[in-house]
Amino acid sequence: MFTAATAGFLLGLSLIVAIGAQNAFILRQGLRREHVLPLVLTCAISDAILIALGVAGFATILSRLDWLEPVMRYGGAAFLTVYALRSAHSAWSGVASLRAGETTATSLKAAFLTCLAFTWLNPHVYLDTVVLLGSISTRYAGQETAFALGAMTASFTFFFSLGYGARLLAPLFARPVAWRILDGLIALVMAAIAIKLIL
Repeated sequence: MFTAATAGFLLGLSLIVAIGAQNAFILRQGLRREHVLPLVLTCAISDAILIALGVAGFATILSRLDWLEPVMRYGGAAFLTVYALRSAHSAWSGVASLRAGETTATSLKAAFLTCLAFTWLNPHVYLDTVVLLGSISTRYAGQETAFALGAMTASFTFFFSLGYGARLLAPLFARPVAWRILDGLIALVMAAIAIKLIL
């Protein structure tokens, strides 16, 4: 049981650590210290739901819904493109350069909806959690629950570390140019993922 949980934790962590749209968004919100708890909980709970569905065999059902994959792929690409353009505009103009007390706060509703979109409109999330983790869990016959709990724990650990650990970088991001570089990198990551989804 411990072996299955450890395998789930390590595999879940390895899949989620790669920088992506969702992680970039949480990093940015963590640096801004805006709505960190509800956002990291949203990401981690969403992952937990998807992991549970994958381990429960939803991957098999998902593979039979031929129409769902292109809808998710193009919808996700469109959303990422819009966000990439916004980030690129911020990087170019410097309007989002953030210093304590000088920034316009994002509402919780807007941040929450953006977080949901990054999570649920990204086909890669389904491939990692539902399909990949779900299929690998079958190697641990009778211990699928332990495997799933290990992967879920990895998700909670990562998102809380990213969201709350971001503030350690605050001295670096006290300079506006650092925010412009971050926004530029975020724009590139989002655009690259969008192009990959389309191609």
